[in-house]
Amino acid sequence: MTEPEETLEVSSATQYAALGHPMRLRLLFVLGKRQATISQLAADLGTRKGNIAHHLGVLREAGMVKIAYTKPVRGGTEQYYERVARKIHFTGEQAIAQKALTLRVLSEEIEAAAPDPFLVLRQIHLTQAQAAQLATTLSDLVDGVEEAGEDEPRYRLLAGLFAPQPPAA
Repeated sequence: MTEPEETLEVSSATQYAALGHPMRLRLLFVLGKRQATISQLAADLGTRKGNIAHHLGVLREAGMVKIAYTKPVRGGTEQYYERVARKIHFTGEQAIAQKALTLRVLSEEIEAAAPDPFLVLRQIHLTQAQAAQLATTLSDLVDGVEEAGEDEPRYRLLAGLFAPQPPAA
C-alpha cells in the first residue's frame, strides 16, 4: 500500500463535475483516512452498493480515488478504495462554487450530528501578517492531530479563516 499524496489540486472541469454530487463529497469524507470496500461505504453512508459503485467510478475517472489494494474473498475479489490525497485544494474558476457546495454538505452533517457539535464563529480584526500566521497555526494544529484507532468514533474537523467581502454600496 502506498501513502496518499499530501494535497490534490482540484482545478479541471472533469474534477469539478465529479464533485458536483453530494454523495461523492461524502465518499471523499469517509475515504479521508480510511480505506474501504463498496460494501463498507454503502453501510457507512446508508445507501445501496450499486449507488456507491457508480459514484466511486466517477471519482476514479476524475483521478480523486483509487484502488488501494485487492483481497481475495469467497467467490471473488474485494477492492479497497482510498483517496489519492489527504487534502483537497479547490482552485480555478469553479473553486468558489465548489467550496459552497462542500459547506452545504457539511452543514447537513452538522445538523444531524450528535451530540451537539462544537462550533465557534468569531469576527476579529487582523493585519495581513496576523491572518497569515493564524492560518499557518490552524493548518499546523489540524495536521498535527494524532488519530486514535479504527475502533474509535470518527469526527470531522472544519477550520477556516476568511475575510468577508464588504457589503455593496
